[in-house]
Parts: sequence; structure tokens; C-alpha cells
Amino acid sequence: MNMKPRSIVIATSLAMAATSMSATAASSYADQISGSGFGTSNNNMSQSQNQSNINVSTQAFAGAVPGQATTQEAVNAASLPSQSVINTTRPYQDIKTQDMMFGEQLFRGAFSTTSGSTFNDSYVINPGDNVQVRMWGAYQYAATMTVDPQGNIFLPNVGPVRVSGVQNGSLQNVVKSAVSRIYRSNVGVYASLEQAQPVKVFVTGFVKQPGYYGGLAADSVLSYLDRAGGVDPTRGSYIDIQIKRNGQMLQQVNLYDFLLAGKLQAFSFRDGDVITVAPQKKTFVVSGQVQNEYTFEFDVNDLTIGDVLQVSNPAANATNVSITRSAGRAQTAEYYSLSEAQNVPVYNGDQMVVTSDRYAGTIAVQVKGAHTGNGAMVVPYGARLKDIVPQLQPSPLAKLTHLTIYRESVAEQQKRMINESLDRLEELTLATQSTTREEAALRQDDAALVKQFVAKARNVQTDGQIVVVPNSWQDIILQQGDIIEIPAQTSVITVNGQVRAQGALTFNPDYTVGDYVANSGGFSDNADTKDILIIHQNGASQVVNTAYRIQQGDEIMVLPKVKTKRVEIARGLSQIVYQLAIAAKVVLDL
Repeated sequence: MNMKPRSIVIATSLAMAATSMSATAASSYADQISGSGFGTSNNNMSQSQNQSNINVSTQAFAGAVPGQATTQEAVNAASLPSQSVINTTRPYQDIKTQDMMFGEQLFRGAFSTTSGSTFNDSYVINPGDNVQVRMWGAYQYAATMTVDPQGNIFLPNVGPVRVSGVQNGSLQNVVKSAVSRIYRSNVGVYASLEQAQPVKVFVTGFVKQPGYYGGLAADSVLSYLDRAGGVDPTRGSYIDIQIKRNGQMLQQVNLYDFLLAGKLQAFSFRDGDVITVAPQKKTFVVSGQVQNEYTFEFDVNDLTIGDVLQVSNPAANATNVSITRSAGRAQTAEYYSLSEAQNVPVYNGDQMVVTSDRYAGTIAVQVKGAHTGNGAMVVPYGARLKDIVPQLQPSPLAKLTHLTIYRESVAEQQKRMINESLDRLEELTLATQSTTREEAALRQDDAALVKQFVAKARNVQTDGQIVVVPNSWQDIILQQGDIIEIPAQTSVITVNGQVRAQGALTFNPDYTVGDYVANSGGFSDNADTKDILIIHQNGASQVVNTAYRIQQGDEIMVLPKVKTKRVEIARGLSQIVYQLAIAAKVVLDL
């Protein structure tokens, strides 16, 4: 069905986040890149030694590229089996996912620190490789030989045996066959690849650090690209990487084949081989209600939104897609349902946002605590707490007036606010300059204290509790995944934090906070004895002194003293300690 898009002029920015690709989407995408979808257009060409039929794409950008290494350079390579001329090995780091090019996640230093395995059966033996040969029985011989420039190893009484161009998995049979022509019986033969040849390879084109890098002949193209810092995500191509020898292209690599289908053709490198990353092709961006938010590269003319949706894997609730295109200085937007958009073409620079434009019909909430009914309830979207209260089946000891709600979005907001406070505290600690040596020593102590505290605080998980205000609590709009907890009447008072013996005590209406602390061994040496935090059963909190008479079910939290003389640091630490106590029910020591 042909639908006329509704066009409007908009300005937009798209936030991208990296997620994992489902097996179904990966399979579909792999089919596309091997045919008429993403990737590059293919032609057939012949190749000597390495493989007979390989797929090639558009030619690399024009420019002077080194061809063959000199003899001296090859000698130098032997002393650098896995070191590059330019040391680009980087520790593992998380990549920022915003505006992330699909394929960028490959190059985080993992490949650069690994070498090719000699146990790879598909590895093609080259001159310079070390081969171990053992013979026993009627004739005994054992040696490790280097494959000579003519591609042979020399066996006594047998003569030269050509092994260059032989796959590692076939090496045993080739050597055994040569020996059996001389020794027809009573001689056993064992042959194996001991070490692949050290080589040095040029990596050029649109990579972060072009250069001349050392490794092994069995190393993958990913290893050499990683040593060069990886493909430049803003300029380089992930679908057109060419391996050349003496100016002739031997293999074209499409990294999307590897990312989506696990396909990576083996290649035996030699000294002076050149890996060239071509300029970036066409791109599109997809975000919104999809599992895979990326910038993707493509090089075909018949790409459709249907192809894009197979790769991006829309969420179950996705209903529509908007496409933003550049039209001169302006941007136009087209809006379709997912079914209408299947055959809509995709062009270079398109930005697609998958959205969910229908409200959910129902939501599910959990009920915990003093409740004898079902642990889960399904209610209409937009339902309020008052709509389900009649359906609750509280136990005889339930305190329905102290009902509380735990919500994931609130927990995330609490965590974000705490992290922001921690960031400000770190900035405050590091920003101030010292004028004297004594002041510098104090600031150093403060910095150590803050660093230790921040490390612990960032690992605390918030609970997302909503304090339900009396007289208006029934009007709360419920959300998907809410947990409604009904507390039970209790005669236990909990004492936590800076006391000598944390624990639970029975309620005594005549006891004050000070009495409960005294019955918990008293304050510890690090306790803040003036401001004590009380958390009631409904989640409400207040700061009290030792004379306060608490209620049944209350929790006493004795917070720590701040060990710094800097007022601003002390204020920041105290605030965060209080936030953690409220949001996570944790007293974090300083």
C-alpha cells in the first residue's frame, strides 16, 4: 500500500545507546549484508594461495600506500613478535554509547593484546613459520625447522618437503606422505606447527593511529586494527576494509559479517602486507523503542525501513517510526506506522526514531507484606491506589494506613541525585587551592576521606520508596511494576548505625531514643549524638534528639560524625549520608 507521508520541518537530536543484538535480528542482518541489504556490493575475483573466491567491494580511496617491507624491516619484525612500532595497547574501557557507530564496540584493546593461535587448523603455513617434526621406529629424528623462503622444510634422507600454502590441519598428512615415500613401514611421523612467523603489517586509511605494527602471521585483521586504535568511527568504514599485498587486494573484510553472524575469513599475513580502511559509506541512525540504538553504515541503494527494523529489533510496544531527513538547510520528518513503513526507502543521513504511541491496556503491580490475597494484581492503565484498595486482603495485624509504594523510576531518580551530590563533592574537594603547607596536608586528608567515601557510596542501591502522605494517598496513580507493601503491627524497634550493638529491641512506651541507644550499648566513638534520624513504618523520616519518644515500628538510625574541619566538605558529606539513609536505609560509615 502506498501511503503519503505527513511532512513537517523539525530539528532533532538522537540519543544512541548500545545493547545486545538478538539472534533473530543478527541472522536477518547477516542475510541482508550478504545480499542486497546492508554492507557493500560484491564482485568475484581470483586469489592465489589464500583463497580462490572472495567478495570485493568498492575500491579504496586513492593514495600512496607502502607495498612490501624491506629485508631489514623483516629482520626487525622477528625481534618484535607481538609489539607494534607505535605502542597503542590500551586497557579495557567502556565506550560511551551516545551516538555510537555500530562496530565501534569492537575496538577497546581486547584484540590488540592477543595473538593468533597455532592450533588454528585453517591457518596457512608461510615461509618463516617453525614446524616441529619427530620420527621414530626404524629411523629416529627430532627437530624444529623454519620454513625456508622457497616454502620447504628439509628432512634427512627424505629431502625438501613443501609445506608453504598448506593448511595447519593438513600439515601432518603432508609430511607423513613425504616420509612414507622413503620409509614405507616401521617409521612413525609427527608434525605440528610450533610458532607462526613474526610479521609487521602496515595499517593505514581511516584508523585512529596509522602505522607499522608487529604481530604474528596468524593474527586476525581485528588484532592489527585494534593495535592501530581501531576504525575511526567518524570517518572510517566498517564494511570496506581491504588487505593488500604488493599492491594487489587479496581480501575485503566486512566487519558487520563478524558482528552479526560471527564470520571472519582466515588470512595468513606476510611482512609488508597493507590493511587499508576505506572512507565511511552511507549512514543512518535508529533510536527510540528499539533494542539496538546505533548509527549504522551501508552501501546499497535499495535499503528499506523494513531492513532497518530487522536489525534494530523494535520493542514489543513499538507502533510507529518517524524519519528525519535533511532537505537543504531544513529537515523534513515523515511519520508511519511500522506496517506502513516496511517498503519506505532509507537514504544517507536518515535519522529514525521508533516510538510507542498507544497507551498500555493494563499494568501489573505487586502486593507484599501483611496481605493474604494474591501477590500480583492486573489493573487498567491509569488506575489509582484507591481503585485497588477494596481488592486488598490485609492480614489482622496489617496497618493499612502505613501502606507504602516502591517504584523503579523513583529508585533511579534517587540514585541519580546521589551521584550528582557525589560529583559535586569530588569537584569541591579537588577545586580548592592550598596556600600553606599545613593547609595542603589537611586538604590531602580530606581528599583521601572523600575518595574512600565516594567509592562506597556509589555502590549503594536505592530502594525507590514513596512516602505516602495521609489523606491523599489513595489518589496516587499506579505504574507498571509498582510494589505495594502493607506493613504489619510490630512491637520491635530497630537500632542501626553508630551504636555499639546494632539490633532490635522490644517497644516500651516510656522509652526515649536515648533509652534505646543506651540499651544498644550506647553511642560509638564516631556517632553524631545530636541529630538522630528516625524512619517511621510508612517511610516518613525526621531528625530528633535523644529525648524523643518514638512510635511502634520506628527505626532509629544513628549517623556518623564528619571528620573534617572544612565546613563545605562536612556539609556535603552530611547531606549524602542523610540521602543514603533515607533512600537506601543504609548508614554509611565515614
